[in-house]
Amino acid sequence: MDILTAMQISGSGLKAERARLNVAAMNLANANTTRTMEGGPYRAKSVVFAAKPLDKGFRNALEASNSRLRQVEVAEVVEDKAPFREVYDPSHPDADPNGIVKMPNVNVAEQMVDMMSARRSYEANVTALDAVKDMAAKALDISR
Repeated sequence: MDILTAMQISGSGLKAERARLNVAAMNLANANTTRTMEGGPYRAKSVVFAAKPLDKGFRNALEASNSRLRQVEVAEVVEDKAPFREVYDPSHPDADPNGIVKMPNVNVAEQMVDMMSARRSYEANVTALDAVKDMAAKALDISR
């Protein structure tokens, strides 16, 4: 694997983890949103990753299809189908006649763990990029 390929793989990981962090932050920001544009409470979302063959350009398209190297991409962002939490609060403007308010299905602890995991993965990709950069610099030093 060459230096540019390693950078491309780590870069795709950085991009994917950034999307995961953004979705977790959006979930936390809407943890108490009971009214959305679609109607009803906010539904938690999660990111689905997929491995795709490494794009090496047109010249190497055939080689890339046979390669075992993969990069990560965000396949889709899906909504959590878990039921909404029901809270008794008759004073809430979105309460039904029985005083029950449907709250978003966002689990704050789960979102925080997801954010920490995405942060660690992001840091690992940055470390890999730094290692590649150091190898490239040392290769240049050897040629001097």
